[in-house]
Amino acid sequence: MSHAAIDLRVPDLAGLHQRRSEKWSVQEPDVLASTVAEMDFPLASEVVAALHAAVDRHDLGYTPPGVTQLLAAFADFARRRLGWGVDQDQITLVPDVMAGLIELCRALLEPGQQVAFFTPAYPPFFPELPQARVELVLLPLATAGAVDLEALEAALAGGVRALVLNNPHNPTGRVMTRAKLEQIADLCTSYGCWVLADEIHAPLVLADAAHTPWLEVSQAARERGIALTSASKAFNVAGLKAAMMITASDRARQAVRRMPPLTDRVGILGVIAAEAAFSYGDSWLDAVRAQLADNRELLGELLTTELPKITWEPPQASYLAWLDCRALALGDNPAEAFLTRGRVALSPGLDYGREGAGFVRLNFGTSPEHLTESVRRMTRAIS
Repeated sequence: MSHAAIDLRVPDLAGLHQRRSEKWSVQEPDVLASTVAEMDFPLASEVVAALHAAVDRHDLGYTPPGVTQLLAAFADFARRRLGWGVDQDQITLVPDVMAGLIELCRALLEPGQQVAFFTPAYPPFFPELPQARVELVLLPLATAGAVDLEALEAALAGGVRALVLNNPHNPTGRVMTRAKLEQIADLCTSYGCWVLADEIHAPLVLADAAHTPWLEVSQAARERGIALTSASKAFNVAGLKAAMMITASDRARQAVRRMPPLTDRVGILGVIAAEAAFSYGDSWLDAVRAQLADNRELLGELLTTELPKITWEPPQASYLAWLDCRALALGDNPAEAFLTRGRVALSPGLDYGREGAGFVRLNFGTSPEHLTESVRRMTRAIS
């Protein structure tokens, strides 16, 4: 199927506001939302068909253990799309990546032990990881989103026993090189630190970058590493609650077995949608990646023309742009000015940690028309 045959037309603003997801339901009707990490495109037709078929057969019960069709579908997708050899017997279902991270911290660490992650960071890391009664250690990224290995080693020497590694990174969109991942793996191994690799945006790496799955990095990475992923971001089904954690060593597999089973919290529609996406969604995914690449280029042109004081590093993956607005003199939370004066909702940089002061995150997973209007509204806010 050609990309031209994939329908990615986005509704107008009134149509988007009919949606009941967080991105659209919490904003006033005149606000153009560019916040929550969900895309505005229509779902893949194969996913829609699978969900309709489930409803038609009244199939809305509990998720059974095993779900071998999904596990096989993901293993094949991982091989085909990510160059990742996954043993489906080492896949464990969880409701979502965040729930998996919390339960892994409970299983792997004693109360009070340290978990680190790089900041700016996915906002739920800050309030939700402490549910596992762990202490957070924040590792600020260096210039342009690069990992500071010296800071990481200092944290490991100080007692960090698990590193949550978000790659591709949210909010910067940076994709770590294999060489950098090897260095992180060697460092963490030398200090006996687990690596919990959140790779949820990996299927959306754009053409000018390459993603290396953590469990393909090295034997050291496999020995004390656990990967977590889902169809949710790549195929826009976050509300259906089905994710996976993957291991590739006996040590990691035994660690996962110490967790309480979470299958009964996994949504059956999430399983059905993910199986269809991983099995039949390649053409849709290719079309979305092409559109995101076009949108990224368009955003760069718009910023250069309309908002030249905003600086950014174009993301290598996904649909999230991390915009440095400090030169606009809008204070620590420029999103407030963009919303009140321009009626465009952006994610406040401070939600991602103190390094986000003066930044906003813009979601460009939408139509070129809505993206253009978002930048126009931002411009109006500072006029």
